[in-house]
Amino acid sequence: MDWWLVFAVFLYFACAGLIIAEVFVPSGGVITLCAIGCLAGGVVIFFRHSAMVGWIGIVIAAVMIPAVIVIAYKLFPKTSFGKSVTLTPSEREHGDAVPDTSELKELLGEAGTVITPLRPVGMCDFAGRRIECVAESGFVEKDKKVKVIRVQSTQLTVRIVE
Repeated sequence: MDWWLVFAVFLYFACAGLIIAEVFVPSGGVITLCAIGCLAGGVVIFFRHSAMVGWIGIVIAAVMIPAVIVIAYKLFPKTSFGKSVTLTPSEREHGDAVPDTSELKELLGEAGTVITPLRPVGMCDFAGRRIECVAESGFVEKDKKVKVIRVQSTQLTVRIVE
């Protein structure tokens, strides 16, 4: 086997690696130029061997480089480094979701405590459940007692309890 052909295949893999690196390293396109240089060098080496090997090299590059890139991007998020630099969706607890209208209708007439000031919207606590509420009177200070006076869709309207 000709070592120049092995070197040409190495240049193809280097090209794929440099393209992947370009995504993570800001280089102003310098890494991309190096990747194109590796690709061009591999093609030239293949064509110097023979025209048929050159065309086979181009077909291999057309298949291999995108395949290496796709495989790398599929595996990257599963590595320890990939996990540390990629964003993962937050896991929401059931209590964080907006309750259904039927669940909210059960709170009609119930008393709760204001957790965040209602300006006029804020959070209230009803028996351990945090629910967004709208104040009937505009502004309500924190730790005031309120009562649910209306449920409209997923919106609770509350009134200060004296």
